[in-house]
Amino acid sequence: MHWLLTLFSLLFLAVSPATAKVWDVPNTAGAIATTLAQAADGDTLRLSPGTYFETVVLDRPMILDGLGHAVIDAGGSGSVITVTGDGVTVQNLTLQGSGSSHDTIDSGIQLKKTAHAPQILNNVVLGNLYGIDIHGAKEALVQGNRIEGRQDRHMNIRGNGVYVWNAPGAIVDNNDIRWGRDGIFVNSSKNNTFTNNLFRDLRFAVHYMYADNSIVADNVSIGNDLGYAVMFTTNVQVTGNVSIDDREHGVMMNYANKSEIRGNYVRGAKEKCSFLYNSNRNTFADNWFEGCGIGIHFTAGSQDNRILGNAFVGNRTQVKLVSTDWHEWSEDGRGNYWSDNASFDVDGDGIGDQPYRPNDSMDHVLWTQPAAKLLLGSPAVQLVRWSQSAFPALLPGGVVDSHPIMKPVKPDASRKVPHDG
Repeated sequence: MHWLLTLFSLLFLAVSPATAKVWDVPNTAGAIATTLAQAADGDTLRLSPGTYFETVVLDRPMILDGLGHAVIDAGGSGSVITVTGDGVTVQNLTLQGSGSSHDTIDSGIQLKKTAHAPQILNNVVLGNLYGIDIHGAKEALVQGNRIEGRQDRHMNIRGNGVYVWNAPGAIVDNNDIRWGRDGIFVNSSKNNTFTNNLFRDLRFAVHYMYADNSIVADNVSIGNDLGYAVMFTTNVQVTGNVSIDDREHGVMMNYANKSEIRGNYVRGAKEKCSFLYNSNRNTFADNWFEGCGIGIHFTAGSQDNRILGNAFVGNRTQVKLVSTDWHEWSEDGRGNYWSDNASFDVDGDGIGDQPYRPNDSMDHVLWTQPAAKLLLGSPAVQLVRWSQSAFPALLPGGVVDSHPIMKPVKPDASRKVPHDG
């Protein structure tokens, strides 16, 4: 047994990080490439203060550390750093000066499919076409970076802050992403986690396509065209996110099924707090939708969605759902909160004594004939609405909440932006 323990100790020492060498890289022309050629697997390169005008390829286990005061500038050609090997860490660097080719996805950092488990930590990625491209690399960690995209082109032809393609197991956490096109653009990648990121001045905060079995949680989107767009995807957890003053929608589901949208806080979207297009069997629970043009809009055959515990507060139109059938939005005696619900709660159980119906036949007329808004104040319109409230059988179908909640409960996500962004 003694010789076995001795052998184990020798093997441990042979692969121990203690045997790795630390290289202090001078700030001279080509110094990073020269040092890489001499370094062994697992070594650390520490860069001296200043700007290095070169591009870097990391093809084996290595730590590249800028110590918070080194800049690498690609001079307008290609990607600043390209990672092709396993076990690479890039940290504490400022990266700038990528090329401008979408064909080659010129980036601050590009993680190729041969790179397994790279770690991209606490970098500043400035003005590159793409910020960080996770292009097939499995189990990548992108954490604590500040990524500022370009502002010199039309938004739709800029690159994304983080681009994820076919990169299962990727974690993108606690990054500050601004400008460029989309904050995180995901295409054909499963089992990913996107958490605690801040998105500003973008087209979409998160743009999500063909990416099943993933988590989008605890992020903050402020002042983008659209907050969280989940498209052509199954089984995504969209939880605890914030959308403040996003211009089009806070949360959009397009051909997205069997997903959970829970505990999100959406306020001030000009058009819609939430929009569902042909999205089925999803759960919308305990979300806060406030001050939007429409609280939630269902269209194109969205069916079998569970809607409960949400708060619809001060939206110009609480719900838009055109249907000749009734859709029940309560479950087990619990529905949703509606700020315009005038119901009483005589027995004090926290549930309204009368069902709430957010839309009437005049809403249906206004959706199909917008010019009819000129008649909203007329006695005829008021008479029609009074008649429907007095005789519910006259209503045309739509949403009914048989157990409306009398008091709203803000989700924990509302605490993320205590001062309106």
